[in-house]
Amino acid sequence: MAALKGAEIDAYVSRPDPARPIALVYGPDAGLVRERVEALVRASVDDLSDPFALVRLDGDAVEPGRLAEEAHTVPLFGGRRAVWIKAGRSNLAPAVEALVADPPADCRVVVEAGDLKKDSALRTTCEQARTAVALPCYVDGDADLARLIDQEMRAAGLAIEAEARTLLVSLIGGDRQASRGEIRKLALYAHGTGRVTADDVLAVIADASALALDEVVDAVFAGKPQGFDTAFARARAAGTHPDRIVGEALRHVARLHRTRVAIDGGRAPADAMREAFRGLFFKREAVVRGALAAWTTPRLAQALADLAETAAMLRKQGDLAEPLAHRALLTLALKARQRR
Repeated sequence: MAALKGAEIDAYVSRPDPARPIALVYGPDAGLVRERVEALVRASVDDLSDPFALVRLDGDAVEPGRLAEEAHTVPLFGGRRAVWIKAGRSNLAPAVEALVADPPADCRVVVEAGDLKKDSALRTTCEQARTAVALPCYVDGDADLARLIDQEMRAAGLAIEAEARTLLVSLIGGDRQASRGEIRKLALYAHGTGRVTADDVLAVIADASALALDEVVDAVFAGKPQGFDTAFARARAAGTHPDRIVGEALRHVARLHRTRVAIDGGRAPADAMREAFRGLFFKREAVVRGALAAWTTPRLAQALADLAETAAMLRKQGDLAEPLAHRALLTLALKARQRR
């Protein structure tokens, strides 16, 4: 069996085994799938721009026998070769089965696929073959995200405070490449400071969404369930994923909590709000003030914990993302009306 797990996957990607030249990379995290596919291809050829060294194939357009033909082609000018094939709706299993039975000696074949069922013929073929490997790419958990953050921060020569790491973990995830991009953006923002703080995370990641989700979070924390339902439906219709909606709510409640703590500590409300909500559109100031009046510090802390837990659940149960997100936010909207 050649179904790799955990550290075995990282080891194979960093140093592909010549005895297993066929690699199936699949899973629900499209960003991680692409990241591992690209790493395997880079490790397998000398020049990615050389069409004789790297052949790209569309699985839906490949004729029978084409894959084996490309894999066994002897390079005209020598050097290493790779075939990168992107699986589509067509059944690639027969072509891969033929290749597994007669594997190439000087070529790596990388199959990029989406989320495959356990009984998928393509997945089963690669898991059971001695000359192939199957590399599953599941959505990062909290521990995976924490390692990714630390890895990127070390590369940038930065330290990150524990509070900032915890907050950042709760705000990213779902797609490895998107997460890495957000972390690198944060590192660029903090370049030269030596350390990343929670304020840095709020300042940078708070602006990550390209869509306006203000209506959703404002309705939630103002205690307007009907307004929330309408705004949530509008955001979903626009294509906004539930985890981004929850992420926006999480960022908002983090700001509310910081502001409420400062006010409880004797800070002038206007100053505390201005510091936490930098760049707040003036038309939203009254809404935020109302939320601060309705929510106490302990209740905001609990809301922050509840939303962080929901964000973690969305990463593990992607198929239930919409109902989980809707229920969590609707619950907060109802709690906001209690004012105690």
